[in-house]
Amino acid sequence: MRDTLKSAAGTPSITGWRNRLPGLPVMTALILILVIVFLISLTIGRYGIPFEQLMQIFFAKIFGMTGQGTVETVLFNVRIPRILCGVMIGAALAGSGAAYQGIFKNPMVSPDILGASAGAGFGAAFAILNSFNIISIEITAFIFGLAAVGLTYALSSVIGRNSNAVLVLVLTGMVVQSLFSAFTSITKFVADPNNKLQEITFWLMGGLNSITSREVLMMFIPFVIGLIPLFLFRWKINVLSFGEEEAKAMGVDTGRVRLILILASTLLTSSAISVAGMVGWVGLIIPHFARLIVGPDYKKLMPASVLIGGTFLLIVDNVARTVFATEIPLGILTAIIGAPFFLYLLLKGRSAW
Repeated sequence: MRDTLKSAAGTPSITGWRNRLPGLPVMTALILILVIVFLISLTIGRYGIPFEQLMQIFFAKIFGMTGQGTVETVLFNVRIPRILCGVMIGAALAGSGAAYQGIFKNPMVSPDILGASAGAGFGAAFAILNSFNIISIEITAFIFGLAAVGLTYALSSVIGRNSNAVLVLVLTGMVVQSLFSAFTSITKFVADPNNKLQEITFWLMGGLNSITSREVLMMFIPFVIGLIPLFLFRWKINVLSFGEEEAKAMGVDTGRVRLILILASTLLTSSAISVAGMVGWVGLIIPHFARLIVGPDYKKLMPASVLIGGTFLLIVDNVARTVFATEIPLGILTAIIGAPFFLYLLLKGRSAW
């Protein structure tokens, strides 16, 4: 059964001690690593905060004592909101990527397969072109991300009524993705090259430099709403990995389950992109890395992907804001790190592909 699950999920069969690791110790270790990286992230940046001073600020805040002025402002108004958003965005992209790979039985699938990223990118470009404020830009990107996936699902339901539903859904997603990418290119073409074009280009490269407490709240609500179904239905992703006919034979309503998982994953992806811009590779490589650690069982794979995704993006953001005097866009760094790492994973599992 375990070997069949690995084969049906379309993932490399990684043998050895990694797949035999107990779930609880691994999850505990992943949570501990995330907490450590979180605390380290609070201390580093343009305005460094020693760990002892950090603890003093927290104790002062808890017991209502007098704060430390500028340091406290930097910590609570800038750094903590940015770190919290980074964790949620990384977790959202990794979780949705893991879900999509199980739904479509394809390890090469990423969260933008149905057009969410392209739709959100066009929505943001359109909003920037029309001089919307930052909140309106984020809301417009979020709405267009949902609309792109809704269009993909609607078209695939009509086209693939009597054919392979999963294949038609993927192909339709590619068409919708190309369509919205073309709309974004048109928007950039007509934008003012001295003003709007630069804003659009910078937003599309991704980043957390404009995060405030407002974005934390905006991200938290769809993050929780989207993540709950992925955790509740994660055992059914195992069943979907066997294939359409096998899942139906086991009593699973594949169409309904697939729709719920796609809606939840789209909510996570669109909310993440609307806040951080186009951040790629996280939803593709993190589920692969999680499989190397906990195996292909989604009961462990989903929480592992979420924890590793949050930790990974937090580390990348730390690099982005500390290496150079000018902050590096997140999309550039995730591509630089993600592409070679993904090639390594392919080579690691070449015998099983």
